[in-house]
Amino acid sequence: MIATDDVVDIRSAELQQAVEAASRRIPPLWPLASSVAVNPFMGQSTETLAQAGTRLARVGGVPVVMPRTWFRDRIATGVITDRDLADALAASPHARKPADVAGLKAAAAKPAPVPQGLPTIADLAGRASGFDWTGLIGDRISVWAGSHFDQGQALWPAWRARSTWSAWRAFATHDLTAEIHGLTGFGDGVAAAPESPIDAIAGAARRLGLTAAAADSYFHQLLLSLGGWSQYGRYVLWRAELEGGTDSVLTELLAIRLVWEDALHGHHAGLIETQWEAVRAAHAAPVDPGEASIVDEILQEAAERAAQRRLAETLAAPASTTQGARPTLQAAFCIDVRSEVFRRALEQVDPSIRTLGFAGFFGVFAKHRRFASDVEELRLPVLLNPTVTSTAGGPDLAEADRKSRYKARAHRAWGRFKLAAVSCFAFVEAMGPVYVWKNGRDALALAGETARPDPKLRFDPDLDPDTRLRAAETVLRAMSLTSDFARVVLLVGHGATVTNNPHASALHCGACGGYTGDVNARLLALLLGDPEVRDGLAARGIVVPNDTVFVAAMHDTTTDEVTLYDTDEIPATHGRDLDRIRSWLKTAGTAARAERALRLPGAGSEKRVASRARDWAELRPEWGLAGCQAFIAAPRARTAGRGLAGRAFLHDYDWRQDSATGFGVLELIMTAPVVVASWISLQYYGSTVAPATFGAGDKLLHNVVGGIGVFEGNGGVMRTGLPLQSVHDGEDFVHEPLRLTVCIEAPAEAMTDILVRHDAVRALFDNRWTHLFEMDQEGRLARRYAGDLTWEPVEPTRAVLRTASAA
Repeated sequence: MIATDDVVDIRSAELQQAVEAASRRIPPLWPLASSVAVNPFMGQSTETLAQAGTRLARVGGVPVVMPRTWFRDRIATGVITDRDLADALAASPHARKPADVAGLKAAAAKPAPVPQGLPTIADLAGRASGFDWTGLIGDRISVWAGSHFDQGQALWPAWRARSTWSAWRAFATHDLTAEIHGLTGFGDGVAAAPESPIDAIAGAARRLGLTAAAADSYFHQLLLSLGGWSQYGRYVLWRAELEGGTDSVLTELLAIRLVWEDALHGHHAGLIETQWEAVRAAHAAPVDPGEASIVDEILQEAAERAAQRRLAETLAAPASTTQGARPTLQAAFCIDVRSEVFRRALEQVDPSIRTLGFAGFFGVFAKHRRFASDVEELRLPVLLNPTVTSTAGGPDLAEADRKSRYKARAHRAWGRFKLAAVSCFAFVEAMGPVYVWKNGRDALALAGETARPDPKLRFDPDLDPDTRLRAAETVLRAMSLTSDFARVVLLVGHGATVTNNPHASALHCGACGGYTGDVNARLLALLLGDPEVRDGLAARGIVVPNDTVFVAAMHDTTTDEVTLYDTDEIPATHGRDLDRIRSWLKTAGTAARAERALRLPGAGSEKRVASRARDWAELRPEWGLAGCQAFIAAPRARTAGRGLAGRAFLHDYDWRQDSATGFGVLELIMTAPVVVASWISLQYYGSTVAPATFGAGDKLLHNVVGGIGVFEGNGGVMRTGLPLQSVHDGEDFVHEPLRLTVCIEAPAEAMTDILVRHDAVRALFDNRWTHLFEMDQEGRLARRYAGDLTWEPVEPTRAVLRTASAA
């Protein structure tokens, strides 16, 4: 038995620390309207993969690498070489690692133990009673939470004046489901619970005999068992903290889940107490990776070193690039891996075309209202706060604004009439035949809705001249675009056109908060087209020629079509330029679709790729960012002409320009775009290695709940992460789960200085959630970050050795 002194005390700071620690181990979940990729291992970034795997196996039976057969196949085919295994083994910090490569291979040949999570009290009660209490708890919490947290999906929204804890207590005291299944007195117990959720947690922890050592792990397990609901609570906390506040929703959700455990323990204590004591002791034990977890971590490292070796070969191989004369067109794309395919295709159309890569929000941290809308969209990385507000249209469009609002209200009213309890059945009977043509057209993907672009955008309130100038200069220097401007500079955001897809926003721009990138591109084009801004830039050493125009555009990543915006504002002198550019973009789109068609199941040829966007039964309209492996920040010359197969985020960066101002741009790259790219990489990683926990399940079974996430089926806990069809083609995974490799052409010393100042970023690299390389001036991988602020040289690739031999 446990000594009374060891049990968590309501007055103890240890309880608050345990709740806080467990909360920080849960990743946030953004609602479906603006979903962004999130690192599911965010709360484990201060641990190694083996440590995180041991913790997640304990609290949820979660695997963190692929099965051993996946590694064995790659070793057998030579994809992972003995050298990769030896280097990964040497880099492992664990004392209990295999002695040599032979020992590592022998361990890899054995099946790894299947992770088995510790049982909760609900699990123990279920075994004792023969009833699925865990399933019931997930279902009842979801029924309540789907209504309480609803984002506008419900026709009859719940009253939101109460706190989460109070609202649940009001629901649970009247929900007889638990008592019908034998948990007598549950409603009365909820009614008698403390008004404060932290007091309820403390009381339950004391009755359950939790020690301070066990509380953190056990609380983490309970939050993890809530699936998407705890992650949504973490999102609410994230947003509050970003604005300088705090929030208690996640703590209240923990209290709710703990009340269930407490009630089941009281009801089944005589049957489960011995087992519960063993579970408590296991939760209190240190997180100490076993040999199997260590071997898994080394094999994962070896697979990543194999991919890095192939990347180094690609970057070191000679490539034909054309520089020199003034380009006819410069096109700045988002760093998104899907842009790499289109950029390569566009550059091959004409030698006078240059492309650049920059984060898709284009340095405009905007809170935006679309035309005839009051919804404020945060079109910027979720790590940051908006600095400007903008809107579409002006006072001259007041009448059009009013008509659009009336039309939108009528559309909403019609939609509610179709779904309302009283009218829905009569509607189907009376209006069903009217929809025959529309349903047939949509089912055959014969037509799609083409949304009109919003009217001209404006900053609201307008920016003063000095702020405009500072913003324009900052963005151009961050893009390393300070000279040699073309006659036309395209600023190309991106988005995706899909039909009948709850996860549509996940295919949009992650740097724009899950929205399309057109708004940010149009706002930057507006800034850079301002004559007063250009005069100010010239005084600061950035001379934009008088004949240079900046044109906003958007790349549809599903159809590979590019739309130009606000071309009526472009001088007539550039009319022929725009016609030629449209032709180039069309040709590049054909080539990009042809390359993508080879990977898309059932596409056949490029002609069928675009129609997938309009097909409401299409499970895989595009692959999104599946396959992402690398982030490269360097001049385009280092990657131009090299086929990176849509696997690399490409960010233009010239450290020589940046060094004059103290490497401010490098710091921004390492603390924002690199972190966002690592989140994307690890979301795809988690949805592949642990789809049951970090994936959203089968699209065919999805039902949207509250506008926040999806059920797989008609209930259970809310699922998060990527749908199975986003990473799997029906036969095998198309995403190779590898942690991101970041390659930056900048002095290692400058990167080290930045890591010293940013502990969270350093933790990603020190614990190898992301790998970091220094590139030399010829674009080769020169040094690898080895952790603890140290670097080691990279062995020359075969391509480099061949080049040296030929010389």
